[in-house]
Amino acid sequence: MAEEQSKSLKLAIPKGSLEKPTLDLLEKAGYNIYVSSRGLRPSSDDADLDLFLIRAQEVGRYIGQGFLDCGITGLDWATEAGTELVDLAELPYSRATVRPTKWVLVVPEDSPIQKPEDLEGKRIATEGVGITQRYLAEKGIKADVEFSWGATEVKVPDLVDAIVDVTETGSSIKANKLRIVDTLLTSFPHFYASPEAAADKWKREKMERICLMLKAALDARDKVGLKMNLPEGQLKQALDKLPSLRRSTVSPLAEDGWVAIEVVIEEKVVRHIIPALKELGAEGIIEYPLNKLVS
Repeated sequence: MAEEQSKSLKLAIPKGSLEKPTLDLLEKAGYNIYVSSRGLRPSSDDADLDLFLIRAQEVGRYIGQGFLDCGITGLDWATEAGTELVDLAELPYSRATVRPTKWVLVVPEDSPIQKPEDLEGKRIATEGVGITQRYLAEKGIKADVEFSWGATEVKVPDLVDAIVDVTETGSSIKANKLRIVDTLLTSFPHFYASPEAAADKWKREKMERICLMLKAALDARDKVGLKMNLPEGQLKQALDKLPSLRRSTVSPLAEDGWVAIEVVIEEKVVRHIIPALKELGAEGIIEYPLNKLVS
């Protein structure tokens, strides 16, 4: 009897600014990915994964065309690709901060353009041509949109009247003496699948499990576990002080009059909580990091 052919899932990892935070997230989710200095075909400790390192701008197109089963790329680049994709999960992380990426309409500080309608008949440079054209069409504005390979800020006002560029903090825009007129699109990375892969039972289950672990890793971000022993008479006061993200776990100890408490809280509040708990008589207070938090 012929041996059953091994199954594999073709998954794209975004190359470029999202590459490192995506690899870090996958590792935290339990998937160890190995990328050589020149290779575009990473390997991993999951034999079911057939990995590709592809520019974020191209991931949506290759998934939509069926060359790849799934991948991670921004909502913005999936929108730009204009192909049919199955959105399995939003993954709220970004290249430099925890803020979403924003596509913004930008002009020089002294530009007469004050609102989107002032773009009528003007020229706009952007890497997101499709995003910009759809935005203009929705507003009924006719303007010339040209593709820009980058360094878009230097093109206004000498070469074009406005640009549509991507930002997280807006610091580069201010540094170049530019002004935001409007926001076209707010984007986080998403996990996308092709319609064919989403319809395949094995691939769908595999992708949903990956998404579960990725979201669990993101949910654990900036959170810690805290456990301690406490006199039972101080339990109510302690629970009132603990801003628990989930119900606190309270267990009796072998020694009468004492209980054990375990909670998940925001890491930033720990420095305030531990001294208050110590004042209530808490002992053996332990703070520990979390890799994943499954709701």
